Amino acid sequence: MSVGTGGAPDTHAAHQPSVPQPGGPAPARDPGADPDELPDGLVIAGPDGRVVRFNAAAARITATPAEQALGRPLEEALPLEDLEGRRWWQLTDPYGGLAIRAGQPERNLLLPGGREVLVTATYVRARPTGPVRRVVVCLRDTEARRRTERSHAELIATVAHELRSPLTSVKGFTATLLAKWERFTDDQKRLMLETVDADADRVTRLIAELLDISRIDSGRLEVRRQLVDIGAAVGRHVQAYVAAGQPADRFLVRVEQPLPDLWADPDKIDQVLSNLIENAVRHGEGTVTIDVTPAASPREGDDAAHAATSVTVSDEGPGIPEESMNRVFTRFWRGSKRGGTGLGLYIVKGIVEAHGGAITVGRAPGGGAQFRFTLPVGTPAHLL
Repeated sequence: MSVGTGGAPDTHAAHQPSVPQPGGPAPARDPGADPDELPDGLVIAGPDGRVVRFNAAAARITATPAEQALGRPLEEALPLEDLEGRRWWQLTDPYGGLAIRAGQPERNLLLPGGREVLVTATYVRARPTGPVRRVVVCLRDTEARRRTERSHAELIATVAHELRSPLTSVKGFTATLLAKWERFTDDQKRLMLETVDADADRVTRLIAELLDISRIDSGRLEVRRQLVDIGAAVGRHVQAYVAAGQPADRFLVRVEQPLPDLWADPDKIDQVLSNLIENAVRHGEGTVTIDVTPAASPREGDDAAHAATSVTVSDEGPGIPEESMNRVFTRFWRGSKRGGTGLGLYIVKGIVEAHGGAITVGRAPGGGAQFRFTLPVGTPAHLL
C-alpha cells in the first residue's frame, strides 16, 4: 500500500506552514532558516507521498543518509511501526484517510532495529477537508527522555530503600513497647525511644532532601537573602561537632578579615556547610581545615576583585579518585564508602548555584578532598 495518491501541486500550498504545530517544536519564523539547523528531525513528503525534505537531524536519528531518503515514498524512507509491530503509515493513511484529520499527535514509534523515536505528523491541506498536499513529520530521539526516566526510577528505588530501614525500626520498637511496656526497665525504654526519635529524624531529612531536589530540578528553589556572618556560621558547626565528641584539635578554622557583606539564605548556607563539613569528618582523616576568604566573583561581568566570599573545606584523608571528580555533584554519588542517599552534594551544588555562586572539588594540599564554594556578595536590589 502506498501512502501517496498523486495529483498536481496546489499553488496555495506554499502558504501553508512547513513544520508541525500540535505537539511538535515551534515553526521557524525566519523563511531563510536552514532545516538542517533544527535539533529535531524534519521529514516532509509532497502531494505524491515522496520525500522532498530530510534534514540532518532526521538522517542522524534514522541512520539514513538524506540522499537515500529524498525522492522515495514516505513509508519506505521512514519505515515506522507502532509498539505492537504494525506498519504505521498503513494504519494512519495520511493521504487517503478522513479529510478532517489535521495530523497525528506525538507518540512512541519504532524504527527498523527496534530504536524508539517520538513522532508527530501534520497534514497540510490547501483548504479545509481538501486533499493533503504535504505531510510534515517531526522526529525526536527518546534517549534524553529515557535517561530522565531511569534517573526517576533510580530515585524512587533509593528513596524506598532509605525509608524502609528507619520505618521498620520505628514500627518494630513502637510495637514492642506497646505490647510489652511493663517488661522493660526505664533505661531500656529510653534507648528504644531514642532510636525511634533518631530514625524519625532520618526520615524527615530524607523528605527534606526530596523536596530540595524537586525545587532544584524545576528551578523553584527560593533564596531568602539576609546578611550572613559566614565566619560565625562555620564556628557554630565546628562547635556542634566538638560538643558531640569530636576533638577540638581536629578542626582548623581560618577566617580572613575583612570579609565583604554576604547576603544569602542563612538556612541554606547552613545546609551547605553542614554537608561539606560532615563529609570531611565522616570520610576524611586528620585535620579538617575550613578557610573563609574574600574572592573574585564567580559571575561574569562582576569586576570587583573582592565581590565574593569563598569557603574551602579540606581534609587529609584518601581524597577522591581523579576519575570520579566529574561525578561528585551528580545524584547518588557516594564514592567508595556506602551510607547516606548520595543526594547531599547534588543539593549543595543546586543551593550554591541558586545564589549565583559556583562550587568545585579537587585535591587538598594534605592529599584529601577539597571542596570550595564561592558566593557573590552585595546588597540585594530591593534594599538599595
